Amino acid sequence: MEPSSIMIKNVPKEERPRERLVKFGPTHLSNQELLAILIGSGTKDESVMLLANRVLMHFEGIHLLKDATIEELTAIKGIGEAKGVLLLAAMELGKRMSQFKPNDRYIVRSPEDGADYVMEEMRSLNQEHFVVLFLNTKNEVIHRQTIFVGSLNASIVHPREVFREAVKRSAASIICAHNHPSGDPAPSQEDVHVTRRLAESGKMMGIELLDHLVIGDRKFVSLKEKGYL
Repeated sequence: MEPSSIMIKNVPKEERPRERLVKFGPTHLSNQELLAILIGSGTKDESVMLLANRVLMHFEGIHLLKDATIEELTAIKGIGEAKGVLLLAAMELGKRMSQFKPNDRYIVRSPEDGADYVMEEMRSLNQEHFVVLFLNTKNEVIHRQTIFVGSLNASIVHPREVFREAVKRSAASIICAHNHPSGDPAPSQEDVHVTRRLAESGKMMGIELLDHLVIGDRKFVSLKEKGYL
């Protein structure tokens, strides 16, 4: 068997593009290998790697390939409409991702800002939801996550769950919020206990708990303003 006719099935498994991507990550693959993964399969006379190489040569590399049309792709032997569509979709997605600019992030400068961010969503919930806002060094909200649903107590709201996500997001600080379905935001002793426990854990982690907001019906209480932080 001549080298030019070697099929993927005859290549050692650990050297195949898909397996290499899983093992080493996409950055370790060549343009030819990445393209071969997208194309998926070759023809009865040509391996997918050789087909991928022919596509690259046809467009003189990925610079011109990114602007290819479906007609140009399907004109290449071995690239039918299905493969051409997949390639176009992948390239368009890549373009959009490279051009994506996130919207301006919400900045929390006060307890009112934090409450406004969650009020409409939380004020009418029938169950208690414990939500955490993760902020960067500019006090911009970089992530929002519901940690649990149910009655607030220290055994359920474990600092591990809160700060694991904070570390994952590289958050500089957090704001916690939970709602009272009754509509009355007056904090309970359990609310205070949970707040202090999270604050102490945050100090050890170097991630400050800026506030804990109790959300009622169009009104809220800041445990920081109440002196519990």
